Amino acid sequence: MTRTEKVVVPGGEFDLRVWGTRGPGILLLQEIFGVGEYLEAVAEDLVALGFVVAAPDLFWRIEPNWTAEHNEQGVPKAMAMVAQFDVEKGVEDAVAALEVLRGLPEVDAVGVVGFCLGGTLAYLVAARAQVDALVSYYGSDVPNMLDRLDAIQAPTQFHFGGDDAYIPREDVAKVERAVGEKDHMEIHVQEDGGHAFHNRKAPMFYQPEPAARAWRLTEDFLRRTLPA
Repeated sequence: MTRTEKVVVPGGEFDLRVWGTRGPGILLLQEIFGVGEYLEAVAEDLVALGFVVAAPDLFWRIEPNWTAEHNEQGVPKAMAMVAQFDVEKGVEDAVAALEVLRGLPEVDAVGVVGFCLGGTLAYLVAARAQVDALVSYYGSDVPNMLDRLDAIQAPTQFHFGGDDAYIPREDVAKVERAVGEKDHMEIHVQEDGGHAFHNRKAPMFYQPEPAARAWRLTEDFLRRTLPA
């Protein structure tokens, strides 16, 4: 069961899709494909664990409620959307959505989880806003923004693939070194994982074994940091 809240920001308003009935809240941030079938599937997985999940439509300033197919035809369309996407505005919108989620009567603590583009945005949101947990999957700009790491006080879990065509392994190593100094942070690299290995709605990316290993770690982390 899902419903839609509205998030009002300077310049307009956008949709925040919400799943779940009561428990800790998770702001779920989209891949380049928009809030489509993959994000819906992840939201349902998280609801089954006892969370209230909210996914904001972060491409609304370009085209409200836009989604692309999770296939080779959809990738260039999604990349064209990302080329128009204002990251700073996107972070502001995500923080505004976080506050709407935090204000729902059925929600207590709040965390943020993001994949791909959303992995970077979740990282930036946690550096700017108060959250209780952060999970970032293969955020390609995270290695270039390690100066934000000290601003994140919440328990944090990073996931990367060691065989990611979009994120060089040496860039992942930079994150490993930086995170290794932080007691409240952890990083997991699936060495056999490519980019978007967790996306089970995208046959061109999905790798079941790395995905299962990473998700088990995520479930354990969220149970520890956002107990339902």
